[in-house]
Amino acid sequence: MENAGVFLLLLLMPSLHSAEETPIACPSDTCTELSKLSVALAEQNAKIEQLQAENQAQAAELLTLKASSTVIESKVEALTQDRTVSQVAFSTALLESGSQTFGPHDAETTIVYKHVASNIGNAYNPQTGIFIAPVKGVYHFEIYALSNGNSAGEAYLKKNGVGIFMAHESQSSGRGTAGNAVTLLLEQRDVVYVTLPANRQLFDNANHHNTFSGHLLFTM
Repeated sequence: MENAGVFLLLLLMPSLHSAEETPIACPSDTCTELSKLSVALAEQNAKIEQLQAENQAQAAELLTLKASSTVIESKVEALTQDRTVSQVAFSTALLESGSQTFGPHDAETTIVYKHVASNIGNAYNPQTGIFIAPVKGVYHFEIYALSNGNSAGEAYLKKNGVGIFMAHESQSSGRGTAGNAVTLLLEQRDVVYVTLPANRQLFDNANHHNTFSGHLLFTM
């Protein structure tokens, strides 16, 4: 009886082994759909990689554009500053109103021109009478002076404390006008001003006979 059971088991084993190795059949519609989905997924992955590459390129391009924009903004700012600095001009007179005699003094005195007709760039200081060059360049200056009767009238233009040009007028009676002009190369922060020499006298009134003017011709 035992031998019959073993014999039956041996007959069934090949049949069981064959069933385990047989693949499960895939319905044709399902396999076709899976194939399509697989292809679509591959295409989507390819598009994603392409978009990522394009995004990286666009990000790099954006950084380049930002850097270029910064450079351009810096250049615009520099040009604007240069344009502002290059606009330097002033014109002044001794008195704001009324009439007055100046001098004589025992020592040379800086003339403070109070009436400011123009002061583009604010390089002239009406409190001190001193012009300070805001930039290295070539400047042109003019001075005029009105003498007072029997006393000689003088105005002495100076650069950094050194006399450059003088306007002088002297006559036996009445008043006389003198003038002078000069073109100077100035370094940044150089100072130019006008003095009334010792024992000299000027007269001014609302007509503004005594003047000090200058402007920047070009930068260096």
